[in-house]
Order: sequence, then structure tokens, then C-alpha cells
Amino acid sequence: MLFAPYVAFAFLLAVCIGLEFSACRSKLTGRSSSNPAFLRFQLDYYQVYFLALAADWLQGPYLYKLYHHYHFLEAQIAIIYVCGFASSVLFGLVSTSLIDRLGRKKSCILFSLTYSICCFTKLSWDYFVLIFGRILGGLSTALLFSAFEAWYVHEHVEHHDFPAEWIPATFSKAAFWNGIIAIGAGVVANAFAEWLSLGPVAPFMVSIPLLVLAGVLAMKNWEENYGKKRALSRTCTDGLKCLLSDRRVLLLGTIQALFESVIYIFIFLWTPVLDPYNPPLGIVFSSFMAASMVGSSLYRIATSKKYHLQPMHILSLSVLMVFFSLFMLTFSTNPGQENPSESFLAFLLIELSCGLYFPSMGFLRQKVIPEKDQAGVMHWFRVPLNLLACFGLLILHDSDYKTGTRNMFTICSVMMVLALLAVVSLFTVVRNNTELRLPSPSGQAEVASPEL
Repeated sequence: MLFAPYVAFAFLLAVCIGLEFSACRSKLTGRSSSNPAFLRFQLDYYQVYFLALAADWLQGPYLYKLYHHYHFLEAQIAIIYVCGFASSVLFGLVSTSLIDRLGRKKSCILFSLTYSICCFTKLSWDYFVLIFGRILGGLSTALLFSAFEAWYVHEHVEHHDFPAEWIPATFSKAAFWNGIIAIGAGVVANAFAEWLSLGPVAPFMVSIPLLVLAGVLAMKNWEENYGKKRALSRTCTDGLKCLLSDRRVLLLGTIQALFESVIYIFIFLWTPVLDPYNPPLGIVFSSFMAASMVGSSLYRIATSKKYHLQPMHILSLSVLMVFFSLFMLTFSTNPGQENPSESFLAFLLIELSCGLYFPSMGFLRQKVIPEKDQAGVMHWFRVPLNLLACFGLLILHDSDYKTGTRNMFTICSVMMVLALLAVVSLFTVVRNNTELRLPSPSGQAEVASPEL
């Protein structure tokens, strides 16, 4: 396990570069790419947003390792993670209303402050201080994935009056660089924690100056903007009505809750499964991120005019791949017969599946959920997602370490079988729904086939 992550990382990075280079050659340059004012505006946004993303990704590889370094048991660490997930549920429900009332710029600065404090708490060996840090981390994550995007969209349309059609270009480029930053963050975290022998707390300390700089740049270069004041109860009520009145939305929510809760549990378990064999955790993390980026590139290729696969098919494939990976893990983590190389391969397949899943699910959500109800519906999607992850970790908390890990992967396999059943049901419901299909290469709507 000392060399396997380096080999996997080098291979996946080479594949990723090849796929992205091929995609870049086929892209057409739009008017937005040559507009100086728009490029300056993009740069002001990217400077802050990419620093925030880098600080967030740096904390991924060594979070569990840090708690274990402080001699906490796996059951105690599970409780810390549960507090983080519960925090994400609560703050996720109110984050949209909070940033609209407080102001998007102030919310981004608040993110820098709360996440910096969260990183500082990692210096403490006190259990309750670390729990407080995870709660702040939940608030910070909610702000990261709502305030920055909301600020950009408002400034793009209302302040600068750029065409709304240019917004996807910004977010597409941000998604690409987000993958690059995640891969680089793993290498940097590994360098500070292991190559320089500064320990697992080092990546968190490296994150702090990045967060401070992001806050300073937002304060200096960004204008304040506010959203419409919306009642949280009204948003949630409308979202619940949409969820219950449309079976397609309900099935999508079921698939998302089952799939993403399994991913949350995987995020917790990968370190204790691999760490006893002393792999370079930062490089392992970078390999995961590279695998996910390969999956995203494969999605773009599969849905291109050349191959023309439908997002529904790719969603089904991603769920099936995760089930297969979890099935592998139930054997590779069997007490007394552990196979870390097989577990590592299964984890890479899970990350590859994530790269396929998220753009597929994003496309289907956009088509199925009305724009006015998306915020409310997403609130309801996140509640079972985080609750399932919390229940899974609580079950692990009450289990023996070695058998508990294997049992958890078995439970996750069952959850993915349920997700597969939900996918089959969704196929049945949307069989003749052409709006959930990508347009055919000829530009005409494709006639629905009996297989969809």
C-alpha cells in the first residue's frame, strides 16, 4: 500500500489529462471568452472562490487521521462526524434565508471566519472542542455551497448586466478547476503532514491563511447584494408539496438520499480501512479526486453527440458500480482476511461512480423540479440523506470495530439495492417523457423507446 496509491494517482492523472485535453480541443470559443469586462469579473469571483475551495479540500485527507492521532476511539470519532452531519442538516435548512437577509458578501466573509475558527479547534485535544469545530464546519459548508454562487449570479445579471447564457460558462470552468484544486490539495496536504513530518494537524493550519485571504479579497473587491426575503416555512411547504405531488421528484429524492448517504459513510470509513497499512493518505485522497474527475470527463464524452448516451442510463450505471464496489468491500474487509489493495480499488470505483452520478443527477433534477421549488425540494432531499448517514455511523458506533466496518458495508450494499429499485421505478415512470432526454444530434427530440 505504500506504492500503490502513487501508481494509481499517476495513472488516473494521465487519463484525466488526456480526457480533458481531448474535450478542450472540441470546444468552441464563445463571445464570453473574449469580453474583457466579463473576464475581469470572473477573475474577481474565482480569486475568492478558489481559495475557499482549496482551504476546504485541504482538510479532507487527514480529518479522521487527526482524531485518531488524538487517541479517540472509532466510536467517539463517529459521534464527531454525526454532529457534523446534523449541523449540515440544520444550517442547510436556514442557509438560503440567512444569506439573503445578511447579505451574500457578508455571508462569504462569515464563511472565512467560521471555517478559520473550525481549523483552529483542531489544535485542541479536548473532545467537546472538536465537536464544536465540526458544528462550525457544518455551518461553513452550508455557506460555501450557497453564498458564493448566489453572490455571483446576482452580480452577473443585476449589477453587470451580462447575458444569463454566460453563467453556465463560469460554473463549468469553476467545476473543472474545483477538480484540479481537489487533486492538488491532497498532494499539498500529504507534503505538509507526511513528507515534512508536521503531522495530521498541519493541513488545517495551512487552510487558515487561505481562508483569511479569501475573506480579505471578498471584503476588498466584492460589492454587497441581497436576495428577496422569503419565509423559510413557505419555501419548505412548497418544496414538500412538489415532492409529494410528483412521483418523479419523490423517486429522484429517494435515489439521492440513498446514494449520497452511502458516500458520506464511505468518506468516514476509507481512512480506518486503509490507514493500518500506512499509505500516504494525501496521495490516496488525490487518487480519489482524480478518479472522480475521470468519471466527470467520461460523462461529458458519453453524452456528447458522438455517443449520445442518456443521463438516466449513466445514473443507473453509477448506482450499479457503487453496489458492485460495496459488494467487493464486504469481502476485502472481512476480519482476518483483509485485502487493502482490493479495498483501495473499490474506493476508486466509488469515486469514479461519483463523477458519473453528480452530473446525471444534476441534469435530471433541473428537468424534473420546477425552478421556483428547487430550494425547498433540495431542503427535503438533504434531510433523509444526512439522517441515513447519521444512523449508519451510530450503528457503527455500537459495533465492534472490525466486524462493524464490514457490517456497515453490507448495510450500504442493501441501501444501493434499494437505490437500484428506485432507478428501475423511475425508468418506468419516465419511459415516454422526452424532456428527460438529451436532444438527438440532429437537434430533434428523440422518440422514446420501450427500453427507457
